[in-house]
Amino acid sequence: MRRSLIAAALGLLLLTDVAQAQTLKATSNIIVRAFGRTIDFTSDTTTSIRDSKVVREAHDDAASFVATNGDIRGAQLEAAFDTLRTRVPEARDASDQVLAEAILAL
Repeated sequence: MRRSLIAAALGLLLLTDVAQAQTLKATSNIIVRAFGRTIDFTSDTTTSIRDSKVVREAHDDAASFVATNGDIRGAQLEAAFDTLRTRVPEARDASDQVLAEAILAL
């Protein structure tokens, strides 16, 4: 009886982890696609997000942020977050984790 309860609990934990991973992946994909649309639109009229010096310089900080689950927050990354949230409407409600992953994907 006890083993079956433990097995059931572990199974639920595994399902929860999978669900969270899928949610994070879906949210990241939405943000990256939104960045892509914004980049495509702005590339003809203004400096694109991808070419933004602030965002490019935040790449290493974003990698550290993602690798440490948000424990390391560099100044360049904070500046990039502000830039993205100012220029990209879809980024305003995105979590810092999602934005950091999007910066890495650019």
